[in-house]
Amino acid sequence: MAYAIGHVSGCHLNPAVSVGLWAGGRFKAGELPGYIIAQVLGAIVAAAVLYFIASGKTDFSLAGGFASNGYGEHSPGGYTMVAGLACEVVMTFAFLFVIMGATHGHAPRGFAPLAIGLCLTLIHLISIPVTNTSVNPARSTGPALFVGGWALEQLWLFWLAPLVGGALGGLVYRWLSPAEPTPVEVSGV
Repeated sequence: MAYAIGHVSGCHLNPAVSVGLWAGGRFKAGELPGYIIAQVLGAIVAAAVLYFIASGKTDFSLAGGFASNGYGEHSPGGYTMVAGLACEVVMTFAFLFVIMGATHGHAPRGFAPLAIGLCLTLIHLISIPVTNTSVNPARSTGPALFVGGWALEQLWLFWLAPLVGGALGGLVYRWLSPAEPTPVEVSGV
């Protein structure tokens, strides 16, 4: 997706990434509400499409969770709320750190989507057993609206943890990283 729509919106499909980029000094605070609303609406539409497709199977049931994020008895591996919280904060922190580094002005051009995509793949391999992997509050909201009940009751964690992890990742990268290069102005052009 980054190669497909990165030039349109920066491929911001995740409120935690937008907040992390803001915390890292790369995104305007005034643009956050519009982006977050669009991200959540997009995730709801995506969940609706998936629901439409999945419900075409004869024995389909939302009782399986519809890939909703969860902790405790709703964690794929039975992980506690504290373990889920820690996992989501750390994974989102790492995700933002990679995004900030891969998109830095001194990073090699054209490789950011590859580095970011591979990082997200690794995050999923690590955290699917813990929480079904969120690191994206919008992604968590879509399925939770269809499942209702427990998924909506636990949704707070999948907003809080990624937003905290994203903000921390942006802040720490900004603190550790050299300043972004400024574009060179060419006079007379």
